Amino acid sequence: MHQFLARENEKPDAMLYVQEGWACRYRLLSDGRRQITALYLPGDYCDPQWALGGVSSQPVVAITNVRALRLPCRIPSHAGFDGRHGFWQALSGTIERQANWLVTLGRKTALERVAHLLLELFERMRQAGLAYGQQCAMPLTQMEIADMTGLTPVHVNRTLQSMRARGLVELQSKWLRIPELPALREVAALTGHDMAG
Repeated sequence: MHQFLARENEKPDAMLYVQEGWACRYRLLSDGRRQITALYLPGDYCDPQWALGGVSSQPVVAITNVRALRLPCRIPSHAGFDGRHGFWQALSGTIERQANWLVTLGRKTALERVAHLLLELFERMRQAGLAYGQQCAMPLTQMEIADMTGLTPVHVNRTLQSMRARGLVELQSKWLRIPELPALREVAALTGHDMAG
């Protein structure tokens, strides 16, 4: 946990395919504030752009224990990983997710930001076969949620309390349960493109 998978300005010797665990990429400001710019869950390539060469522009750190396959830093064509099509699909999903995060950070309210994030996490875990009914693992701390949503931890805490009181989410023992997906989607002000990738 909290182990560096890549350091800033380092040339990665391998691309990682996450099998278990969660990791994040982030940018640190000069005063110590952190903005998480990407989240890697099981089934994700970390970081797909490494296959295009160059250095890691931002550090990547494990949030939980991570188990990952090390793949050569080139467009993968390995059997079992959907070959080239799977890689390009993953890269396209990453780009779409980044665009959605940009819109969320720039235009959505605190409630909409947190709702969007929780829905995205649930949908990505579901796509990886790691959601059980309406619930999935959710090991993020309130500080990490704050660093993703551009809010303070206090604001995240108040927002989550409000969501719990409205019956939109249940968070317990590092698990997320969404009782009514349509209700949370409405609160998140989603469009048809928001859950792409």
